[in-house]
Amino acid sequence: MFDRLPTPFGLVRGGVAPDHQKIKNVARVFDMVARKEPFRFFGNVELGRDVTVEELQRHFHAVLYATGAQTDRNLNIPGEDLDGSHSATEFVAWYNGHPDYRHLTFDLSRERVGIIGVGNVAVDVARILCRTPEELAKTDIADYALEALRESQVREVYMLGRRGPAQAAFTNPEIKELGQLPAADVTVPEDEAELDALSAKHLEEAGDRMTRKKVKIIQELAERPPEGHDKTLTIRFLVSPTEFLDDGTGHVGGMRLVRNELYEADSGRLRPQATDDTEVLPVELVFRSIGYTGVPLPGVPFYEKWGVIPNDCGRVLDAHGGAPVRGQYAAGWIKRGATGVIGTNKPDAVETVECLLEDAQQGRLLQPEQPERAAVVELIEARQPDWFSYEDWLRLDEAEVARGEAQDRPRVKFTSIEAMVDAIHDLREAHAEG
Repeated sequence: MFDRLPTPFGLVRGGVAPDHQKIKNVARVFDMVARKEPFRFFGNVELGRDVTVEELQRHFHAVLYATGAQTDRNLNIPGEDLDGSHSATEFVAWYNGHPDYRHLTFDLSRERVGIIGVGNVAVDVARILCRTPEELAKTDIADYALEALRESQVREVYMLGRRGPAQAAFTNPEIKELGQLPAADVTVPEDEAELDALSAKHLEEAGDRMTRKKVKIIQELAERPPEGHDKTLTIRFLVSPTEFLDDGTGHVGGMRLVRNELYEADSGRLRPQATDDTEVLPVELVFRSIGYTGVPLPGVPFYEKWGVIPNDCGRVLDAHGGAPVRGQYAAGWIKRGATGVIGTNKPDAVETVECLLEDAQQGRLLQPEQPERAAVVELIEARQPDWFSYEDWLRLDEAEVARGEAQDRPRVKFTSIEAMVDAIHDLREAHAEG
């Protein structure tokens, strides 16, 4: 496994919210595999910078890409580039200590925040903004983010969905957890919690128990009286931003919203369409969470329209609808687009690996010139002397956990690659000495 960062686990480390430690236990399954031969981890090694696809093909019988969807989709509305307008991905990576985002700043001195989107990432952002510093101090949130959130002046948070409660993308456990925040009143406007006629009809015909439960939770939040907490989270439905307003200094000073109504598209799905009813929401900080898209990898086919590697059940194609590329495979969001969660990725990966195994049986894999294990190590050491083995990660992991124990936290992360490299050099020397 090659990873651009020195650390494994991808979004489990850099995407899962710090107050969701139990979800991160999925890493234990990976760890059990990673500790066994013949698995090898090459961390701090980037495709296109330290190694090419052609070089991988000279050393391996197959190459599988699982790079996810790394960038946010844009709203493409006026004012989207104003100061104070951020992608939710940036904020999540920042508070999780991702090395690429640790230097970002977010003006948390603002009192009113808008979050565009009602998926699980949007819920994570809302929850972190509404947690108390005492709650966050028990997590593995990055130290600098914890200090910034201690000084936060955020008091009102608005989470905005363009469709209705029945179409909200967040899962039932996520919305239920929002309603249990100890230091924030969570509410939904009663008229927006009610289902429109089309949604009610679709829900009745589908017999979807999980969605029924979701709607019930939302409607219970709408009926709940406020308890007078310092913070308020308001969840809105059937509204879309049409413009971010400039406060006169180049900073977000508000957001113009349009009310939507739903119609049934040719596909049978319910889609939003704008009405003539508009309003201005006086938010001063905005996080956009409307979906994600993949980015091209050097030397790998890419289908720009969908933001994925073109593939057939995981077999990489030379173009959309084209022919299979021998020995190349894809899994996860870079394979099928940014839909689903960890549980969705498991059967997706199984499908890809079954194709790989079938090709192996049929003799359709690559015939590498230098398949010897030592040859790969020689190549990587020549290109990137600061590469991390899995043993290096285990030492770094132990150091982070020890740093956390001193503060009664799960771990205190190293948040820069430079700090990780320096730490691992010290840990290697200590290990060698005894």
